[in-house]
Amino acid sequence: MNALTDPRPRGADEAGKAVAIRRLTRRFGDGPAVLDRLDLTIAPGEFVALLGHSGSGKSTLLRTLAGLDPVTEGTITRPRDVSVVFQESRLLPWKRVWENVVLGQDGADRRERAAKVLREVGLGHRIDAWPLTLSGGEAQRAALARALVREPQFLMLDEPFAALDALTRLKMQGLVSELWLRHRCAVLLVTHDVDEALLLADRAVVLEHGQIRTDLPIGLARPRRHADPEFERLRSVLLDALGVCDG
Repeated sequence: MNALTDPRPRGADEAGKAVAIRRLTRRFGDGPAVLDRLDLTIAPGEFVALLGHSGSGKSTLLRTLAGLDPVTEGTITRPRDVSVVFQESRLLPWKRVWENVVLGQDGADRRERAAKVLREVGLGHRIDAWPLTLSGGEAQRAALARALVREPQFLMLDEPFAALDALTRLKMQGLVSELWLRHRCAVLLVTHDVDEALLLADRAVVLEHGQIRTDLPIGLARPRRHADPEFERLRSVLLDALGVCDG
């Protein structure tokens, strides 16, 4: 089958799904397939966490969904309006925070739109700051604002909290949960953190050798608690899928 990438407008795609991946295969040179006939769907407004060991294909899948890597085997259907938040904030140091948020956008109301979304992420007081004066958590908040100002139907988060300290990470997890409940876009979160997946996602998908090993629904009520027995049970399931002994 010839490759097809179909970024359709405003979430209109296959059978009401925000994202539909069919038999996606990705190889580099003559090596084994990094993604091997992968099938995955994400419903509109659904929050999916993607876990797996290094080399399992998580980053390759994200790059392909973002349009950074070509589709050579299989098909991808996704909305036209897509945003990505990477591990690093990737702010331009020579532009003010608000200018980074609306980078590449036109219109006389650019500053107003930036101010609105910066207030949403708790950075309204830093609108005119230079990026190098921001803390790590503030920089990632600015990166989230840059993604949300585009009003995406599909938001991808590539380990956005990996470089943050534990307390800031918890605050950012809470912020992402609040923003998702408010905007209700489909979300794909790449993470190595099982607890993070259980705190935030509707489903946790574990990749292994480019294929889905586990697709686990997370039916926990929000807000979620580590002390919930069902949280612990799901945690054990995911750790087992990742080959980790739950001590």
